[in-house]
Amino acid sequence: MKIRVLLLTLVCALATGSGFAADEPETELGGKMEKMGGAFRALRRQISDATKNADSLARVATIRQNAEASLKLEPAMKAQKPAAEQKKFVDDYRADMKKFLELCGKLETALKANDNVEAAKLCGAMGDANKAGHKSYKKEDKKK
Repeated sequence: MKIRVLLLTLVCALATGSGFAADEPETELGGKMEKMGGAFRALRRQISDATKNADSLARVATIRQNAEASLKLEPAMKAQKPAAEQKKFVDDYRADMKKFLELCGKLETALKANDNVEAAKLCGAMGDANKAGHKSYKKEDKKK
């Protein structure tokens, strides 16, 4: 009986696990954004702790490096736009990424000055920019 329960659990896990595979191919921009997201999630958790400013600065450097690389790339969503709107779409994306990079610079300055209150505010602003950017330039994730 225990084997049947174990087998049933295993079959269910495999059946539901296969539904989590990405339907869309990974893009270079998606990879950069994923790296930024991981660094940003960790940064948000520790931004108020001045004892972790060195690590926070390293995470900001990771975010900045990937954001700068992302400037050279174009969102996959561009292909869904009419040809007449594609250039403006990419230009708007790049302008928003430059604003995001400005926030990175301000955050870096605040962390170097050990101003974690200001750093937390800037981190929040970066989170807001992240959400707005995903809403504008990323396809909505399919919910399983």
